[in-house]
Amino acid sequence: MPSQEHRRILDPERDTAALKALTHPLRLRLLGLLRQDGPATASELAVRTGESSASTSYHLRVLAKYAFIAEAEHRDGRERRWQSVHTVTSWDNEAMEASPAGRAWVGLARRRQIEHLAASLARHEEDLAAGRLGREWTEASGISDLMPRLTPESLTELREVFERKLEELTARDAEDPRAEQVVLVTAGLPLAPLPSDGEPESATRTATEGEGAS
Repeated sequence: MPSQEHRRILDPERDTAALKALTHPLRLRLLGLLRQDGPATASELAVRTGESSASTSYHLRVLAKYAFIAEAEHRDGRERRWQSVHTVTSWDNEAMEASPAGRAWVGLARRRQIEHLAASLARHEEDLAAGRLGREWTEASGISDLMPRLTPESLTELREVFERKLEELTARDAEDPRAEQVVLVTAGLPLAPLPSDGEPESATRTATEGEGAS
């Protein structure tokens, strides 16, 4: 659980320009790569993303303008290295829901998190197959797809308990050489009851009906 100084909290009223800057998919991806893999140059990020160095350089400067990233220590004097200023970006859901721009940002960010999960799953499987991760990680890793019935208060409590436990375990394992970076994507998405007979179902409902296997 990141401390407050490592958390960028977005305010939809004060951070309108910063929110707009983050809506570009490549900027979100660049910020994620810097957070996940550490400092990098525009050229290095161009190779990882399949973009041109000119493109990554431009978008990195935009991220720096709004204080999402900053220059890192250089290995030499030839090219800037960039690092993320914060480890996580967060916001108040109710505040975001109050404006179209806020709602659009939250939807984009959540879909990007799902894309990150898919990419992380592929990388995890490749790392296990290639022996870059020990077999002790096989049983510990996994994805759960559960559908409990909870009240808003219980769902909030569940998230808070999870965050406190994560903070405790992260501190405990900070100096353990066996620790590896773990991608944790949590979701708590309440669903309204299905429509009664005779009412049309949305395409989204039809697509998700029957899911929920662990």
